[in-house]
Amino acid sequence: MQEVLLPVKDTTVIAQLDLLAKRYRGAAGPVMQVLSFVGGSAETLLARLPAPVRSGLEGATEKALLTATGAATRSRHVIGDRPDWVNRALTTAMGAAGGFGGIAGSLAELPFTVTMLLRAIQGIAAEHGFDPEDEEIRMECLRVFAVAGPLARDDGTDLGFFTARMTITGAGLNGLITKVAPKLAGVLGQKLAAQTAPVLGAVAGAAVNYAFTSYYQEIARVHFGLKSLARESGQDEGLLREELVARIR
Repeated sequence: MQEVLLPVKDTTVIAQLDLLAKRYRGAAGPVMQVLSFVGGSAETLLARLPAPVRSGLEGATEKALLTATGAATRSRHVIGDRPDWVNRALTTAMGAAGGFGGIAGSLAELPFTVTMLLRAIQGIAAEHGFDPEDEEIRMECLRVFAVAGPLARDDGTDLGFFTARMTITGAGLNGLITKVAPKLAGVLGQKLAAQTAPVLGAVAGAAVNYAFTSYYQEIARVHFGLKSLARESGQDEGLLREELVARIR
């Protein structure tokens, strides 16, 4: 690991960055265990999907993100934020139902799972002191999906996407969704293929959803943990993010 020098040698900040880097590196662990169980790999999972599903996945993901963005925010006025384990339990049940129904059931379950994931991310943002109904924070929540998926060989550079600034308008939000959708589509394609593993069905669907929910919850805690650290320490968020990326590499 290369040596990183902070402008202010604050040992508390350095320790927090080390913890966030450790959390980021360990986020994909549950996913890798599940995929080992179903016999999948990043290289083979997408090939399992029928060609029409693969070709339509990006469009379906973009549509799911658009739906989830509104639904997750509206639901905050009806249902309070839930602990991580509750969100994992809910998406696990959805994955079981989707896996039981094969590829058709998994596709039908997809938008509900994306909405649940986004709502969980919003809850983590609120836990760190940010308002999920603020337009900028809504976009920050979406940026969590821009991180390379748990099967990618991510060197930390995708964290830089978090710092990209766009005009906070409806067009800006939609523009961000079109940028996030292709990357998330690849991740969701792997999820779909894994949860429709022959014979395993509902069991695979439940396990895959549990693991992917855990992954994005951890990534959200890294993202908003860093933003919170910048706010509390008074240090530049962009600089702290560069320090974090250096530790991840």
